[in-house]
Amino acid sequence: MASTIDQSENVELTDDDLESDSKGQLIKLAGKLRDRRNDLNQAASERADKRDELNAKTREQVDLAQEHREKRDELNEEVQEHKQKRNELNAEANELFDEVDELKGDLELDEGKDLDELEEEIEKLEFRQQTEVLSTEDERELIEKIENKREQYRERKEALDDTDGLEEVKAEAEEIRAEASEHHEKVTELADEAQEHHNQMIEAYREADDVRDEADEWHEKFVDAQEAADRHHEDFVEVQKRLREMDKEEEEERKSERDKKREEAEAEAEEIYEQFKQGETLDTEDLMKLQKAGKL
Repeated sequence: MASTIDQSENVELTDDDLESDSKGQLIKLAGKLRDRRNDLNQAASERADKRDELNAKTREQVDLAQEHREKRDELNEEVQEHKQKRNELNAEANELFDEVDELKGDLELDEGKDLDELEEEIEKLEFRQQTEVLSTEDERELIEKIENKREQYRERKEALDDTDGLEEVKAEAEEIRAEASEHHEKVTELADEAQEHHNQMIEAYREADDVRDEADEWHEKFVDAQEAADRHHEDFVEVQKRLREMDKEEEEERKSERDKKREEAEAEAEEIYEQFKQGETLDTEDLMKLQKAGKL
């Protein structure tokens, strides 16, 4: 189907056509108007179907966009829930870590080396003592270093052993921090998913706008075809009206002609009848005229 109406195929009707054309010409013109009207109605119907199809597709895209919007909003709510839980857990973990720092500060555990480091240093010094040939003085200094390290180790270990629940508090803080990290990962995962639904929503709305614009164009084409069809129908009705008037005029003319002939026949019969009364001889044709007029 052509996208625009071919104006050259339209049929025009003028006042002069109605007033001057013969009956045969008007019958032919009525046929053209009827056929063109039917073609235009078919074109309008096809364009309406295309418009309706596109409008249905538009509604589908709008519905799809709405589904993505609802899913996005649902995910964003979950993001906020996990974010709130993450922040609460991080705050709780921070409080516990602050408590650990306070305990370590009270015990001066932040000063000096940890047990593993001291133990490693002791092992290195002992290995040196066992493998190197040292002078008596150097060996004595080395032994003193080893004893000093061992003393530091004992003191630090005793300090750590004396801390009431420090490691437990630290472990709890780390466990809570790990749980907060899980919520943070969930925040990132859900936020990415929500963004994807947001992008799909935007794309669906964009597609709906494009299809709606196309549907509007087809509606305009439908209106053009329907208006042209309506105009041809109105002209067809006008021609039909004029043909009925012409039929009536012809019938009136035939009736007038019949009346005239009847009056003429009656006048002729009356004249013949007068002749008959006066004794004139009538031929067969005259007798038939009298009989037809009811004079015999």
